[in-house]
Amino acid sequence: MDRLLDRFFHYVSFDTQSRPNARQTPSTEGQMVLAKALQSELIEIGMTDIVLSDNGCLMATLPSNVDWRTPVIGFLAHMDTSPEVIGKGVKPQIVDNYRGGDIALGIGDEVLSPVMFPVLHQLNGQTLITTDGKTLLGADDKAGIAEILTAMVRLKASDIPHGDIRIAFTPDEEVGKGMKYFDIHQFGAKWAYTVDGGGVGELECENFNAAQATIKIVGNGGHIGRAKGVMVSALGLAARFQQALPAAESPEYTEGYEGFYHLSAVRGSVDYAEMNYLIRDFERDGFEKRKKMIFDVAKQVGEGLHRDCHIEVTIKDSYYNMRDDVARHPHVVDIARQAMLDNGIEPQVVPIRGGTDGAILSHMGLPCPNIFTGGYNPHSKHEFVTVEGMEKAVSVIMRIAEITAERAKEGSL
Repeated sequence: MDRLLDRFFHYVSFDTQSRPNARQTPSTEGQMVLAKALQSELIEIGMTDIVLSDNGCLMATLPSNVDWRTPVIGFLAHMDTSPEVIGKGVKPQIVDNYRGGDIALGIGDEVLSPVMFPVLHQLNGQTLITTDGKTLLGADDKAGIAEILTAMVRLKASDIPHGDIRIAFTPDEEVGKGMKYFDIHQFGAKWAYTVDGGGVGELECENFNAAQATIKIVGNGGHIGRAKGVMVSALGLAARFQQALPAAESPEYTEGYEGFYHLSAVRGSVDYAEMNYLIRDFERDGFEKRKKMIFDVAKQVGEGLHRDCHIEVTIKDSYYNMRDDVARHPHVVDIARQAMLDNGIEPQVVPIRGGTDGAILSHMGLPCPNIFTGGYNPHSKHEFVTVEGMEKAVSVIMRIAEITAERAKEGSL
């Protein structure tokens, strides 16, 4: 398979878990270690224009093999893994010819079950790569890296027509900083695709609007036996704050186009507490209403507090829905859709209940929808990927390049 699996297993051996709130980019040293290893591999396979920035963004070019003018297109994947689950010491398991039922991960303390993950019912007969139940796998998004590089190797060794193809491997996508130092002009593509997660056939052209909210609560301690009229419990106010938000509008109760508030962390004591929320909504109006709700709840909970006690709210937007930005360039989605159909894959145009670097790039002027990797259950110990899905992703990448060249020759781009 042109070392597709060898590449993937090699990449997941690197600990590239990103770290929130780090001041430097990349946020962890392991990401730069992987970037340098990938840089060496790009040199070895004969890519050109290879540049690794001080901030861990790696770019390269597969030169055109046609003599007609063809738009430069790009493919991107991120090197970091989620900070939510440990990413060090990944030990992949291979499940050949999956026959249904539960899969014991490692010694069986964790189980991958079709009862919890019904998608397994659709994967009988396929080869699954799972975790050992102690870490995430890292298919998000090292499967994407392996697929892009394998596609470049196969294109280079074939006579399939293609124009210049730019690729980029970026840091810190999982903590929302992957595009902070990305040079869109240096990348030089007319449009691009992130290859970042999702089951076979997924084609994603819209995503959440996203923001992060930090709630800082200053209380007042004291002896609990003499607390009346004196103590103001910051933790108690934090509990009231959470209870004031709609209980049904949290991730575990929402799906499809439904937005939510997610309390991702809370820490503190009687004197001081801090809460971190993720705010998500597909519609801009709903997004703004959710942010206003956070301020309204803070005002409600903080009403009548002693002047030495207070609630401080900071909200920072993370990214916006790429839908309108991508819709202005319908050929970008149409080419990806056709590439899937040509490979016998039924496209599933679904919203991303999250975000990708492509959302930020699209807002910056580079339309960049997302295509599947064949991975499932990201950010968890139950993460897995299918070998068949990875192979199909490689084929779709190659076909996108070929269709772009064909349409350019016809003059239809």
